[in-house]
Amino acid sequence: MTYGSERLNTTNKTIIKTHNTTMKRIVLLISVAAMALFASSTASAQGKFGPDSAECIKYLSYYTEYYKQKNYDAALPNWRKAYSLCPPTARYSMLSDGTTLLRQVIQKNQKDAVYRMKLVDSLMTIYDQRVEFWPKYAISSLNNKALDMYNYMKNDPEKLFAGLCDVVAQTKEQTRANIFLFQLSTAVDLYKEGSLDPEKVINVYEEAIKYLGMIAPKNDVEARSIAKTIEDVESLFITSQVASCDNLIALFGPRYDADPQNLDLAKNIVRMMGMTEGCTDNDLFLKAVNTMHTLEPSYTSAYYLYKLYAGRNDYENAVKFMNEAISAEESDAVTDGGYYYELAAFSFKSAKYAQAYEAAQKVLDLDPSLAGKTYMLMGTIWGSVPCGGNDIEQRAKYWVAVDYMNKAKNADETLAEDANNHIRQYSSYYPQTAEAFMYDFTNGQSYTVSCGGMRATTTVRTQN
Repeated sequence: MTYGSERLNTTNKTIIKTHNTTMKRIVLLISVAAMALFASSTASAQGKFGPDSAECIKYLSYYTEYYKQKNYDAALPNWRKAYSLCPPTARYSMLSDGTTLLRQVIQKNQKDAVYRMKLVDSLMTIYDQRVEFWPKYAISSLNNKALDMYNYMKNDPEKLFAGLCDVVAQTKEQTRANIFLFQLSTAVDLYKEGSLDPEKVINVYEEAIKYLGMIAPKNDVEARSIAKTIEDVESLFITSQVASCDNLIALFGPRYDADPQNLDLAKNIVRMMGMTEGCTDNDLFLKAVNTMHTLEPSYTSAYYLYKLYAGRNDYENAVKFMNEAISAEESDAVTDGGYYYELAAFSFKSAKYAQAYEAAQKVLDLDPSLAGKTYMLMGTIWGSVPCGGNDIEQRAKYWVAVDYMNKAKNADETLAEDANNHIRQYSSYYPQTAEAFMYDFTNGQSYTVSCGGMRATTTVRTQN
């Protein structure tokens, strides 16, 4: 029994010892793990806020409190300390707030050109860091950088232009609309100084129009703003006189000859030459419009071809393409009404009186707002068409002409003076009462005039 008891005690001691050893190992493992976790957390904190993380965090806190209160003078020295201690990745607000603070300092040092330029360089550096270390905000940072460039670097237009071009190259269609205007304005200034050749300015304009057309507006207000910017860009380009006809031909002629089936190139040529005075009556413009109409026919390209051939007095081709423009699905009634009026005027000028009269009649059905001037044109057509027959029949056309002149001034009172002048002129050709009687015509009699392929019912009128 004693022997058994001793053996049991020995076994229990062994179990207890083993248990104690195991617990010690567990505690040791937990301690090691905790130390490792602590070390990892410390290293992580040091990585975000730098080797002197405590000081970094302290000055971030200091400047932030002043910044929130808009006490920028007090915020600035603390921000500078934070900026020197903290890595750029510590906090995005440190960089974005920094741009605001530097703008304040720049504004206060306008008279010190050298120091001011150093501040501007520092501002640009912060923007570059925002782009590099915070790519999520790169587009907005680049756009803000471009705006600050334009605000603070106008005294160095070459540096400004290079900077704006660099921003646009990165932001493309995500560029703020007004930046394109600033870029083109700077390019035009350099061109006028003789520092930039016209091809570069034209390229800037092309790029601006392309990207502005790609911007998706978020609302109607933004859509109107973009449209206004496009209008301003085009106006600036036209008034700059960079796009002279000679410059455009010299630039685009070789491009077109090298790639005559390039639709985008043809569109650019047509657009630029179309808005340059006296630049549509040349072979390059004609070829570009033909390319447009062949590859992507539309009422616009057909209308351009009409204008070209009308300018060359090529009646058959002009009418052909005008009819294509009118019959295009994308044109509407108002557009077609304007086209028919233009065709009527061109046909009249070409002495195609019946065709002119027919086109004018269609105007009235499509666009009533053109009634006044259309009636006047119709009256002029009747007053001009040569008519055969006896003396009365030759002059009967003037009754119809006066009818339309009266309709013109009734439809549009602003035409009254001009219409009355025509009425006095045409009335002077009325036959005398006795003369009309000899041909069995009486005053007030209904009469149908057929002349030059035209036909109209009117009233006989004589001179007393």
